[in-house]
Amino acid sequence: MEQENRMGTDKVSSVLLKMGIPVILSMVLQAMYNIVDSMFVARMPDTPGIEHTGELAVNALTLSFPVQMLIIAFGIGTGVGMGAMLSRQLGSGDKKGASRTAGNGIFLAIVIYLVFLVFAFAGIRPYLLTQSKDEVVLGMAQDYLFICTALGMFSLLFSIFEKMLQSTGKTIYSTVAQVCGALTNIVMDPIMIYGLLGFPRLGVKGAAYATVLGQAVSFIIAIVLQITRNREISISLKYWKPNLKIIGGIYSIGVSAIIMQALMSFMTYGVNIIFGRVCASAVTAYGIFYKIQQFVYFAGFGLRDSITPLVSYNYGKGSYKRVREGVKWGMIDTTVVMIIGVVILELFAHPLAQIFGLTAGTEHLCV
Repeated sequence: MEQENRMGTDKVSSVLLKMGIPVILSMVLQAMYNIVDSMFVARMPDTPGIEHTGELAVNALTLSFPVQMLIIAFGIGTGVGMGAMLSRQLGSGDKKGASRTAGNGIFLAIVIYLVFLVFAFAGIRPYLLTQSKDEVVLGMAQDYLFICTALGMFSLLFSIFEKMLQSTGKTIYSTVAQVCGALTNIVMDPIMIYGLLGFPRLGVKGAAYATVLGQAVSFIIAIVLQITRNREISISLKYWKPNLKIIGGIYSIGVSAIIMQALMSFMTYGVNIIFGRVCASAVTAYGIFYKIQQFVYFAGFGLRDSITPLVSYNYGKGSYKRVREGVKWGMIDTTVVMIIGVVILELFAHPLAQIFGLTAGTEHLCV
């Protein structure tokens, strides 16, 4: 309980910094999955009869991106709502109530996954056809998105266990899990995309499998750390029984996070449709720009997710002065992070675009 006590006793600005850095790193690594996939597929060699195969592959990943963002939106939003309730319940000493909330969070992640699984089998092709008619791009996008969606349970469940660890102040553990998953993705991407070390050359399918493998590693490490290092919260099956009051409480908090990130998904989808009527290069350039921009957004989201358990814990404890301080320092820190992000993107727009190996025209659009 030492880390919990720090949320209730240590200097608010110091606690927020200690908790925020690991969470920001975790969220930035979440954004890295799509960046890494795009970097490697962009450098795929041309296949017979198809020029600029790598750029077409990036286009395919861009068309898939809104659905991946939507999965993340539901996972993070549900996790944020659950995590806030957990921190508040632990702050008031209600460990059994916290365990029931955690169990309902797991239940909700499974339900959300089943909905996306139905979409994976029945909705991917119609969804993609609204954005492109290029059969080469559609084929690659369908392969990539089906794998990422059908095996999206690891991403959703990781979001839940990540927030369990963060709700008790153990942000370093969730970051360890995220780092291990991201490193797995970075290592396996070139191996599975290009067919290295005896692996078959899988192209965009390899990028999808590497992404899912990284998410699976993060999930496995997170659940092990939850069981062994976060015993304030029990995840016994007896706590998984759905409770409408708890579910309502989770989404009364988490729905705003879901809506905020889902709107980003719908915006990207809409821009893909508009740019798709112009040229494929515009879609590719926008996809690259948006994925780079996500580093800044997700850093801000990381601060949001570190503020939530701190504020919720002290609210549950009745320390309203610390609640106000948490909100104040959260706004200050978020403003600083966003300004730094904007400056970096403005200064290094061209070097960032160059790492994808795009054609000159597409690179110019990206910058």
